[in-house]
Amino acid sequence: MDNNSSGSNNNELVKYFGLGTGIILIISSIIGSGVYKKVAPMSLACESPELLILAWVLAGVVTLLGVLSLAEIAMLLPESGGSFVYLREIYGEKYGYFYGWASFACIQSASTAAIAYVFAQSLNAVYPLPILGGEWETMKVLGLFTPFANLGVKLAAVGLIVLLSAINYRGVKEGGSVSNFITIIVVVSLVGIILLGFTMSGGSFANLTTDATSYPPDKMGESFGFLKVMFVTMLASFWAYEGWINIGFVGDEIKDPQRNIPKILIYGVLIIMAIYVLVNMTYLYVMPIDEMMAVAKSENGVAAVEVIRKFMGDGGAFAISVLIVLTTAGCTNSTILTSARIYYAMAKKGLFFKSAAYVHPKFKVPTKSLVMFSAWSCILVFSGTFDQLTDMLVFAQFIFYGLVVAGVFVLRKKMPNAERTYKVIGYPVVPILFLLFCVGLLINTLMEQPREAGMGLFLIALGTPFYFYFKRQQQVS
Repeated sequence: MDNNSSGSNNNELVKYFGLGTGIILIISSIIGSGVYKKVAPMSLACESPELLILAWVLAGVVTLLGVLSLAEIAMLLPESGGSFVYLREIYGEKYGYFYGWASFACIQSASTAAIAYVFAQSLNAVYPLPILGGEWETMKVLGLFTPFANLGVKLAAVGLIVLLSAINYRGVKEGGSVSNFITIIVVVSLVGIILLGFTMSGGSFANLTTDATSYPPDKMGESFGFLKVMFVTMLASFWAYEGWINIGFVGDEIKDPQRNIPKILIYGVLIIMAIYVLVNMTYLYVMPIDEMMAVAKSENGVAAVEVIRKFMGDGGAFAISVLIVLTTAGCTNSTILTSARIYYAMAKKGLFFKSAAYVHPKFKVPTKSLVMFSAWSCILVFSGTFDQLTDMLVFAQFIFYGLVVAGVFVLRKKMPNAERTYKVIGYPVVPILFLLFCVGLLINTLMEQPREAGMGLFLIALGTPFYFYFKRQQQVS
């Protein structure tokens, strides 16, 4: 058999990530556009700074519940492919396949597209990008999509995806080095924003307790109104926490995975949670929520840029725009680096296109899987706005988050004698609480945002004919 055409060659993935580099990877996978942008649409949803900060805290707590549960599974099954591997082992082949397909169709790909979109929006703040204007901006395809709106921003997003895919094509060390460098700059800069905001901005702590003039939101008057408002607000904040499960995608490339994976997950999420709460408090300290809501209504408005502009002028706005460009480039890079491993793992099991199992003999990277993933991510850039993409992928992701976390109970029965260097803290309460929240979020999204939920379900279901195609190809070969 030709080694250059199959995944069954002797090339292996390189064990590159230790504890420190793993924590950097998960931080770079999570901190992207959300910490700079999501505070604005969240302000529209809740119209209260106190509820907004509560949403960030609760989203962090829920994420931590998921992380504490996932860590036990990731420790038991430290293979590249992440949730594809977990679900296949826990429930059977079909569950693993549909997660992998959903990741390709609407979760990781939409995540890459959305982060790259904010990169381009921030680049637009530094150097205005061209638009077609006129009827092109409102022209719809299939009555849903406006692919030509904001075209300069979308083309810049595609350019970033192509560039970073080319870097990762050259090897995991190249891709990992980019993430390490950018992540250090980002964390230091976010700490700087917190310090400058609270010491030099001239803001007011009263902003943190003063509701919008339009408060309360209309949904507050409905049955379970408070819960509806909080779920919609948290749906936006969950985008900022998205990526915590990605460490499992590179399981084969982590040193001493049984010990390092749980530590990477828990330490990484705790650091990020602290940063998010403090940064968003800084935004609201500087900018009253009424002004933040106005930012949300502008097409290319980025909350962090407008906050910094308020007390540091255009020079500060330029600097934060450059930082966001760097941050989103780094997060896009980490998402591309980790995601291609899912389809590599699927193809090795005969559940994806065979060529995706190919590992480049020189670069030791699943290069064909990388190219497929990046190409589809570029297409999704044209399919919707930033918030439509993120709400769709968060909804789809929580379906599988719930299935994975429920697997803790299944594996306790299927693998009772397996060595567990880590067990879920607070078992069984912690995973049960996470599962209850998953159910609530999914129901609320179906009711309140049916377009995004429907699109996610459609793209997942689209994997059904492909599943039978791949199974038929297994029989033929």
